Amino acid sequence: MNLSLQTMTKEYAEESLQWTYEPPYDFYNVELSEEALAERLDGTYRSVLDDKGTLIGFFCTGESAKVPAGEKDGVYEETAVDMGLGLHPSLTGQGNGHLFGKKVLAQIQQENEGVPIRLSVATFNKRAIRLYENMGFVKQASFQTEACPFITMIKK
Repeated sequence: MNLSLQTMTKEYAEESLQWTYEPPYDFYNVELSEEALAERLDGTYRSVLDDKGTLIGFFCTGESAKVPAGEKDGVYEETAVDMGLGLHPSLTGQGNGHLFGKKVLAQIQQENEGVPIRLSVATFNKRAIRLYENMGFVKQASFQTEACPFITMIKK
């Protein structure tokens, strides 16, 4: 599968905000609202398309990729580019994450040469943690949200 990256459009933002993940990953479901739509269109999000032009995922960098509870605990103090990503629910758990993650990571590294890249992930999401470890990320810090514990992982 050949993946391409594109600016987030209103159509793609609305589509991605309606994705529904099965438990326990339903934690990542986001309600389609004006606020959520505005965030997806604020310039920090990008769409990931397959070779047919179908939206298969998205990613964001900067403040949008941070978890507010982690901010309070100071886990984002070290200089790094924060990244967040989401893969279409029908593509998760099938080995698609590697190509998707590799494409996103390469783009972020190209745009931020020499700067460490950090992500935050819920500790129950073992599939994602395994993927990130395979991509060269290592655990850095942990923090607690109202919903569940999280860790940050960094790639230098």
